Amino acid sequence: MPNLITDAEVRAENLQQPQFDHNLMYHCSSFRVNGNGGAETYLTSLIQSRQPGVSDFVIKSLKELDQSQFKLLHIHSPDLLLQIKGECPTVFTVHNHSLYCASGTKYLPGQGVICDRNLSYLGCLWGKLVDGCGSRKPARVIEELLGTNHLSKFIKNLKATFIANSDYVRSQLIKNGLPPQQAVTLRCGISAPQMVTAPLSLETHKNHRILFVGRIVPDKGLEWLLKTLVHTDPQIQLDIAGEGWDQPRLEQLAHKLGINNRITWHGWCNSEKLNQLYEQCFAVIFPSIWPEPAGLVTLEAYTHYRPVIAAAVGGIPEYLRDGETGILAPANDIKMLAEAITDLSSDYEKCRHMGEQGYALFLQEFTMDIHVKHLQKIYENTISKFSL
Repeated sequence: MPNLITDAEVRAENLQQPQFDHNLMYHCSSFRVNGNGGAETYLTSLIQSRQPGVSDFVIKSLKELDQSQFKLLHIHSPDLLLQIKGECPTVFTVHNHSLYCASGTKYLPGQGVICDRNLSYLGCLWGKLVDGCGSRKPARVIEELLGTNHLSKFIKNLKATFIANSDYVRSQLIKNGLPPQQAVTLRCGISAPQMVTAPLSLETHKNHRILFVGRIVPDKGLEWLLKTLVHTDPQIQLDIAGEGWDQPRLEQLAHKLGINNRITWHGWCNSEKLNQLYEQCFAVIFPSIWPEPAGLVTLEAYTHYRPVIAAAVGGIPEYLRDGETGILAPANDIKMLAEAITDLSSDYEKCRHMGEQGYALFLQEFTMDIHVKHLQKIYENTISKFSL
């Protein structure tokens, strides 16, 4: 995503309280505008979109404010959600699993499976101590269990609209007790890159490069991808854009597998470098093994006319049309992932066509302009229902 610095960010960082306009709606978040990560990127994009009727000032705390003065508050971080008093129309965007999962991942590393339990003290404690779910430090375990259960109970009694970025997330909210009428799905939107992009060329396809973008942690499935790379054409090169605490272990694994010479570890990349990496690959690999709520990587790939090969988990299948804009594979299935990579690496026309369909899908459903139009309707409905 473009690394944009805005006047809104400067104002959001300003400690001086503004004079609030009762005719405007406000974003509220403890996330840093223009920070890294999905939620931060999304919030920055919304500020950049200049939503009609929405202030570009981001409120960082609601504790001392008269909330009845606001036309609508759009909350982005759970800590601020707990400060809502129900005095004005409120919307909360659910960016992850933190409202119904004590670890925030819905994934059990010990078993290597997605968690299907509802939030509960006993089930989540078992998950942490036996299944290796999240932190196992006693103080952290207690803090996460108490905090998530308190938040879950709080939202069930809050008159607000909860926006899920996938039907998968919406189903989890409802499964954990949120009234269905309060949950609505609005899939992510992103801004197009600040550069000219074009369909995949034959020359680029012949370079045999694939791209992984994301944090280097176990949940993102990079280990699965490295083990799969062994079973693909030796010409295929893997670019890794990202950083994380699991990198040293995975570098050792790459050495053990004998594929060091096929991997380039780029670390954290700014927007210019990341755009370059998208442009030089023939496909983007999105191998998350935890249930990604949505995943912006797929949309970013579409803006560069690149097909996506991804795990069929969480909300990812709602963004990727299998066989049209990319290929879905069962998580941790080395054979299926290897076949998908081989398929696109050996068929230029198919690879290019999928990329073109991905770009068309982006323009049709996932631009920030389209996202904002849907969001405005949610605002209007929330205000209307609040006044009843």
